[in-house]
Amino acid sequence: MPTQSIEARLDRFLMQVEKPGRYVGGEYNSVVKDWAATDIKVALAFPDIYDLGMSNLGIMNLYHQVNLRENMLAERVFSPWLDMESQLRREGIPLHSLESKQPIREFDLLGISLPYEQLYTNATNLLDLAQMPVLSRQRDERYPLVIAGGHACFNPEPMAAFIDAFVIGEGEEIIVEIAETLGAMRDAPRREQLLAIAKIPGMYVPRFYDVEYKLNGRIASIRANTPGIPERVLKRIVITLPKPFTKFIVPNIDTVHNRAPIEIMRGCTRGCRFCHAGMVTRPVRERPVAEIMAAIDEIVRHTGFEEISLLSLSSSDYVWVEELAEAVNRVYKDAGLSLSLPSLRIESASADLLEKIGGTRRSGFTFAPEAATEKMRDLINKYVPDEQVLQTARDVYSRGWRTIKFYFMIGHPAETLADVQAIIDLCTRTLQEGTKILGKKATLNVGVSTFIPKPHTPFQWVPQDSRQSVERKLSLLKSQLRRGGMHLRWNDYDDSEFEGWLSRGDRRLGAVLQRAWELGCKFDAWQDQHKHKLWLRAFAECGLDPNFYNFRERGADEIFPWDHIDVGIHKKFLRQDYEMSLLGETRVDCRDKCFACGILPKFAKERSGTEDMAWECPPVTPISERQQKRQIAIPLSAIG
Repeated sequence: MPTQSIEARLDRFLMQVEKPGRYVGGEYNSVVKDWAATDIKVALAFPDIYDLGMSNLGIMNLYHQVNLRENMLAERVFSPWLDMESQLRREGIPLHSLESKQPIREFDLLGISLPYEQLYTNATNLLDLAQMPVLSRQRDERYPLVIAGGHACFNPEPMAAFIDAFVIGEGEEIIVEIAETLGAMRDAPRREQLLAIAKIPGMYVPRFYDVEYKLNGRIASIRANTPGIPERVLKRIVITLPKPFTKFIVPNIDTVHNRAPIEIMRGCTRGCRFCHAGMVTRPVRERPVAEIMAAIDEIVRHTGFEEISLLSLSSSDYVWVEELAEAVNRVYKDAGLSLSLPSLRIESASADLLEKIGGTRRSGFTFAPEAATEKMRDLINKYVPDEQVLQTARDVYSRGWRTIKFYFMIGHPAETLADVQAIIDLCTRTLQEGTKILGKKATLNVGVSTFIPKPHTPFQWVPQDSRQSVERKLSLLKSQLRRGGMHLRWNDYDDSEFEGWLSRGDRRLGAVLQRAWELGCKFDAWQDQHKHKLWLRAFAECGLDPNFYNFRERGADEIFPWDHIDVGIHKKFLRQDYEMSLLGETRVDCRDKCFACGILPKFAKERSGTEDMAWECPPVTPISERQQKRQIAIPLSAIG
């Protein structure tokens, strides 16, 4: 369908849908290249609405990296909201890119971002809206190659039937390699294309692996079925982070996060046992202050954003965080620029840091204690004494900040109602500290989520907490945390149960996913759109028991659906850490002591090409000395 035809047909009904600005494109800083004159064409999809996808830094990074190449173009596509989808289907208009309004099926490559599992049905729906077969084996070389990447892809198996190839790990470099490989083989049969893609380090092609199951439903083996295909796919990392992306596209409408993000650090050394992101993003890499300040200057000049968000898994652990906050305060204090550090750790958020952040226009502080008793903090390896929590609250409130937000998690292994009551007691004492300083102006927002055992973490062996148990704990919290000055938000258990299925699901879940989508499931990340009963019906029709995935302890020797996906951390290390948790034993930050998790020697071998697995982790600067000089957890000299 010609572009002019799509644009003309859109004009007839665009003003009848909610927020038509989602669909028109033409934003400031968007890139429009000559379609006919560009050799390799890449569509980058975020399978949720524009309002959410435009805040996704990963999509913007890939968009930038592809469009830097003269022979390539990258254009964006998002999931249309329900009203727009109805119009597209009624008019027979295929899903198309924002920049040129070209049908997605006309691109060479479709890259789908999957940062979390609740997007799976939207990704399936996106393929159907593009008027393409949703199953990988039904698409040949006449269709764009469909790849997916993001944190949810570290267990790719539930989506294996729909995606041609998965990016395991970081995408800034690999996206260009994939596009170049595909461009050189555009007319080759799809199998030959996939064989070439599978040879790129970090790429996983599901059809080249066979999974066998035991009679009890557990996995018997996962094996490569094609010569030259590795038995395990090692994740891709970017050794030196590229300069921060700064030419952010200025959205046509208000988005969920109207701010410009800068990733100041990638990875985390804390070792929280529940944290999937902290495990799969190792090793730590940091950007220097000068590079970040230059990026802020470019963002302010080229976009007009008034808030800069400094992103990492633990922003206050960034080696130069105080120097960075001081520099931003000095340069932008009178410019009305707001600086946010959304991932502060209580134990590393000093009073000096709070003071320096306070020099910019302020938007709030968020901390994640996660648990409120010594037993639970030791179990999850995130020990923070109550007094440190209270002192941090005093530091925040005394500097004029009225609101603190705490995140807690319930449903951890071995948790009791007494541990949940401790959350209430800690929140009450925290607000009392605020009212001593600010009176009734002090507020405390409390977010509570249900723990979900994630792949590649020490807790991947444990069952998820039951509905009855979680609802009893939530009832206790609701009875006492919704009163003067305190506000409580929580996750519905249906949503948590659903995420649990997909997080640790195997390849058989593809049939359930397809059936759920056929029954009308989509926008599962939206609480008012998630149709839990239809998912249960899909499980029943496919002959699978959903409780098999959520509510059983895994054996020490059980093969996980993701065991052929290598994130660089030894499974034996994760098992040892889990067994330590049962004894209440903790590990210190691995900048203070290396525990030989596997990440350093694996990538030393990868870079050097040697077989020497006796390579040892070099000494790293202890946390107590980290402000003296910049230190990264993986010295570049160690990896060539």
